[in-house]
Amino acid sequence: MADATQEYFRQIGHPLDWTISVEQAERTLSWDDFDLLILDINLPGRSGYQLLQSLRSKGKTIPVLILTARAEIDDRVSALDLGADDYMVKPIDFRELAARCRALLRRERGEASNALICGNLVFDLATHQVTVNGELVELRLREVQLLELFLNNLDRVLTKEEIANRLYTFDEAHTPNAIEQTLTRLRRKLANSSLLIKTIRGLGYLGHIDD
Repeated sequence: MADATQEYFRQIGHPLDWTISVEQAERTLSWDDFDLLILDINLPGRSGYQLLQSLRSKGKTIPVLILTARAEIDDRVSALDLGADDYMVKPIDFRELAARCRALLRRERGEASNALICGNLVFDLATHQVTVNGELVELRLREVQLLELFLNNLDRVLTKEEIANRLYTFDEAHTPNAIEQTLTRLRRKLANSSLLIKTIRGLGYLGHIDD
């Protein structure tokens, strides 16, 4: 199930890292930032409930979607009261899982729509369709991922390490020049858009909307 979930999200442009225990998850979450956590309850050793309770007691606000075989109302109520943001029972349709994840991320950003509108550029989070002045712009998967990252972090400098962490899973290999090559292609394709991607020498890159 975890393998299939990881592969589905990779195909739609969202690298997903998978850990097999609460202990591994705690270590991973302690040294890296993640947008969202999909959490099972029945895990080796400590349960998903314990991880959720630990995260919330530490003030961690990462959105958490419980994905489990437990279908009882008591289980749902317990998870939601412990701080879960959503609850799904297996078996699932991956399309619904992805849609629920998008909804949680919209809520986290205070958005009500899947459309990110930045000047003359419109990016649809669900379809990954990008238009500039109403004209469709064809982007590769990595370019879509990079664009979404900049749009969600406007006017914030992103280091190459931060970008790599968001574009690639832990076990994906990438060359040092891969990000620069993707960035070069993205800048060229969005040359007529309101989005400017600036190189901040010695620091990284910054996305800015040119009014």
